[in-house]
This record gives sequence, C-alpha cells and structure tokens, in this order.
Amino acid sequence: MVTWLPSEKRVLVMPYMRTTLLAVFFSAFLLGLNVSLSFAEDKSFYSPVIQIDKESHRILISTFGSVFWIDVPDAAKPHLEKLPISGLVDFIVEMRENGQTPLLKTWKVKSGETSCTHFDGKTCR
Repeated sequence: MVTWLPSEKRVLVMPYMRTTLLAVFFSAFLLGLNVSLSFAEDKSFYSPVIQIDKESHRILISTFGSVFWIDVPDAAKPHLEKLPISGLVDFIVEMRENGQTPLLKTWKVKSGETSCTHFDGKTCR
C-alpha cells in the first residue's frame, strides 16, 4: 500500500512486511536444517585397523585423535577376518543416534595384504 504525502513522495506504509517474511522463511529453513541433521548420515573414516572383535562383530579404528568401535552388519561378518590389522582402510559408516556405535556400510583397503580389498555392503572383492 502506498500513500501520497503533500510533497508528492511515495512512502511504504508496511515497511516491515519484507523483513517479517524474510525472518519467517529463514526460521523455517533453520528448523528444516535442524530436523534433517537428526537423521542418520554417512561419514568416511580413513584409518588403520587397530583390532577386530570377532565375537561382537566390530572393528576398532582411530581417527582425529579418538579411538572407537564400528559395528559390522550381517553381510560383512564372514569377511571380517580378511581385514589386515594395521592396514589403512577407508571406511564408510552410518552415524546413528542415541549414542549407538557407527554401522559399517563399505570399506576399501588402501594398504595391507588381503583377499578382500573392497566390501560394497553385500559382497567382497
């Protein structure tokens, strides 16, 4: 809405409408971003294999100064013994919520002797 002043200059009556709309859209964007971050995400870790726990089906790795376990899915359990201890491996894991350990999705062995250099989530090559 535009009103006319005696000096023939145009002045907006609702100057705060654009600011209000921008604030609403920005708030909705931040809320959507926050919701999307709460879902599981994939992360890559390039790390040496420190230990393999065959009974619990998990792998101990270290990265960025921390040491943590990676859970192994059923499809990868028969191939755990093929990972070289101290070998460098690029792990792709699914980060899970509520303090659960990450879940292995794939691996690619970069150094070390193994008959399984690439696990794609289903098969070992």
